[in-house]
Amino acid sequence: MAVGKYYEGIGRRKSAVARVRLYAGNGTFTVNERPLNEYFQIAPLIQKVQTPLRVTKNDARFNVSVQVKGGGLAGQADAVSLGLARALLAADTAFKPMLRQAGLLTRDPREKERKKPGLKKARKAKQYTKR
Repeated sequence: MAVGKYYEGIGRRKSAVARVRLYAGNGTFTVNERPLNEYFQIAPLIQKVQTPLRVTKNDARFNVSVQVKGGGLAGQADAVSLGLARALLAADTAFKPMLRQAGLLTRDPREKERKKPGLKKARKAKQYTKR
């Protein structure tokens, strides 16, 4: 873990929660004490996570440390992206128009719908038989 002054952002998506910290540095990116490419091994997820840095052109200006838990990899990637955007906003408010234009500051509110009694899943029912 890096020590010193940092900017923090919390991101959430589905049941995933990510705590993102930005330190002044050279661009290292760690997720749960592992390198980014080792944690998110799927290219589209890696790109999604790095989008806020690319939009604001800060790829090599900050070291990023992320603690993420809950949910699956896709939800975690979205949570990290939102947390990173919020941390960048805390670092410099001049990034707000760029991040807003790219749609990176809006939390996706969709959650899993609860299962209802008498149904197989939230909405899936047993097949109707006429005879």
